[in-house]
Amino acid sequence: MSDRERQRRKTAKLFRRVIRNTLSPKETLTVSEWAERYRVLDGTSNIQGKWSNDVTPYLRGIMDSFVDPAVRRIYFCKASQIGGTEAMLNMLGYIVTESPAPTMIVYPTDDLGKEVSNLRIKPAFRLIPEVKKVFKEQESKELELRFTTMTLFLNGAGSPSKLASKPIKYLFFDEIDKMGGASKKEASPFNLALERTKTYRPQEKVYACSTPTLRDNYIWNLHDGADEVRHYFVPCPNCGEMIELRFAQIRFEKDDEKQMSIAERAKTATYFCEKCGMEIKNESKPEMLRRGEWRAVRKRGIGAPRSVGFWINSLYSVFLKWEDVAEEFLKSYEDPEQLQNFTNSWLGEPWEDTKLKTTADTVQDRETEEEEFVVPSWAVFLTGGVDVQETSLYYTIRAWGEYTTSQNITHGQALGFEEIADAMNREYKTADGRKMVVKLCLVDSGYQADSTYDFCVSNSDWALPVKGSSNPMRDRYKISKVDRQGSRASGMQLVLVDGNQFKDSISARMRRENGKGSWMVFRGCDEEYRQQVTAEHKVVERSGGKEKTVWRLKHSHADNHYLDCEVYAMAAAEMCGVRSLHLATVQENEQEEKPKQPRKEDGWIQNVDGWMEGYT
Repeated sequence: MSDRERQRRKTAKLFRRVIRNTLSPKETLTVSEWAERYRVLDGTSNIQGKWSNDVTPYLRGIMDSFVDPAVRRIYFCKASQIGGTEAMLNMLGYIVTESPAPTMIVYPTDDLGKEVSNLRIKPAFRLIPEVKKVFKEQESKELELRFTTMTLFLNGAGSPSKLASKPIKYLFFDEIDKMGGASKKEASPFNLALERTKTYRPQEKVYACSTPTLRDNYIWNLHDGADEVRHYFVPCPNCGEMIELRFAQIRFEKDDEKQMSIAERAKTATYFCEKCGMEIKNESKPEMLRRGEWRAVRKRGIGAPRSVGFWINSLYSVFLKWEDVAEEFLKSYEDPEQLQNFTNSWLGEPWEDTKLKTTADTVQDRETEEEEFVVPSWAVFLTGGVDVQETSLYYTIRAWGEYTTSQNITHGQALGFEEIADAMNREYKTADGRKMVVKLCLVDSGYQADSTYDFCVSNSDWALPVKGSSNPMRDRYKISKVDRQGSRASGMQLVLVDGNQFKDSISARMRRENGKGSWMVFRGCDEEYRQQVTAEHKVVERSGGKEKTVWRLKHSHADNHYLDCEVYAMAAAEMCGVRSLHLATVQENEQEEKPKQPRKEDGWIQNVDGWMEGYT
């Protein structure tokens, strides 16, 4: 065969292949099918390699609702680390290769958007050949990822102008409950972003996922108000009935005499089917999940739903055992802050606490037998907080122990920073003579910033500047840097705190009886201090059709300087590791104690005062 003939046949084959590929109908994939065919997981995931829908079967229904022509809005209310972001990444990859169009993801802040872009989205796209070949990474920015056929925008919720321009077909919200609400001048970030989808209606798709916080925040309202609310049902391996996995069905040993460690009690955890009463072992969970299905538990209207709300808790995670959930609860139930985290992050339910009200009498009830300046015997370290005003400075010094137990040992009003230095550098003693000095003090830099920075530089071994955040933060505090040209403090650490979160903690602990985990004061604490630390209360505010709970002054001219001081002192304690102080004692006790024989006849979880009690 001549070269010319060989080349002619080769060309003919090429034309036939091009014609066949052009005329053949394109294979239609669902998002879950696309993920199983193309998605590759990297080292940031629990399981590396090719994506398998069998690992998290419940995500299949959520992902495939994205290609349901009737569904336009998908709301995923979930426990943490359950796969909401992974589902979103699969939807994004599907969009890029199968249905390219302008897309946007809204994050609580630009910084979080940049972090997710660099650590999650870009690495995921690089591992998918079909996406990588159209990904113009060199031309992309952190918040603007470009492809040959489309652009993916990432925006922080705090930039209203960016949320209200350019048409978008696909709109995503990640951790939507961390976003702020509407302001007096602007609609909520959620509504502003929705305006972008008008051009593409009714083909637009909106996906919002988050761990819930409060009942009146975004994700619970969106999921609960959807046309159809769906829960994941799995078959009991014993009776075959379809059931939901609920925390109330976990039973574990009671320990009235405090003879068992938390880990020992958690190991007795057993799950019982609500239908047949038989035990369901951890080993049965993977198969139960694979055979599970989403079912509507509430539906509004007739016909196919336009919005669907999905809800799921941590019991469905293949990476967790019943004892893991029980242990987290046992570590949390005595601490209001940790119990809220367990409710939100493990149960996937909103936190409701209508008792966040304190008065000066509440503080008086928290007085101990210790005199002012005397450090309690249980204290491990001291922290301080300083609120800077125009004519004076307010300060507090608080002792901290295991389980975030604390007591104010002194507070006062100073005329200058010299007095603050004297108070913080003074040696304070326990009743038996043990000496302590302040380990860390946070000094307010919001008012006299230059003076505060100079003071902190001169006392950098124990003082740091602090500033309250004007917007809700994902974390309780964040370490930033002083950016002040020509200042001695330029480059120094600056602590940003979410005052609302710390005030929640102070209020909750203040209402606990004196003892482990309580927030206490010295005997004979003065009225001025008591009034100031309770000068605010938590109220519901409505704006733009939304409600949110915030801390506000009870009276317009009330002073709250000592409350701010205590916020800074608690933030300093968390920076010093107060939350982990008890771990050494727990580990030591677990090594010393002999294993106890579980007593199957002892108590179960009981529903009292809303949902649970009886774990002492």
